[in-house]
Amino acid sequence: MTPLTQISASHWQLALNRPGNVVTDADDISQCIQVILTTPKGSDPLRPEFACDLWRYIDAPISQAIPHIVREAWDAIETFEPRINLISISPRSGSEPGHIILRIVWEIAGQKNQTEVTI
Repeated sequence: MTPLTQISASHWQLALNRPGNVVTDADDISQCIQVILTTPKGSDPLRPEFACDLWRYIDAPISQAIPHIVREAWDAIETFEPRINLISISPRSGSEPGHIILRIVWEIAGQKNQTEVTI
C-alpha cells in the first residue's frame, strides 16, 4: 500500500476492489477505460453523458452486437479518456456464453499498452 504522501505520479486514483491501494500512470488509464466501459450513461448524476451504453446490446445476437459494441466503446474512450491515442479495439468470445472480451490497444507518449474489459 502506497501512502498518499508518497505518490509521485501526476495521474493516479484509488484502486478499485483493493481498498487503500492506488493505481498510477498506465494502470490509472487502464482502470479509467474499464470504468468508462462498465458504467451506463446517466448513472453519474454530475456527468449524465459520461460512460458508455454497452448495456443496450445485452440481448442482441452477438454477431449483430459486436460492431455496435466496438463503435460505442471507441466513441466513449475517445470522448472520456483524452490522455491516450486509441489504436484498436478487438472483440473476442469470453469464457462464459454471451460474454465478450474487448482488447483495447492504446498508446501514450509512443508507448503501446492494452486493456481487456469483459462485458
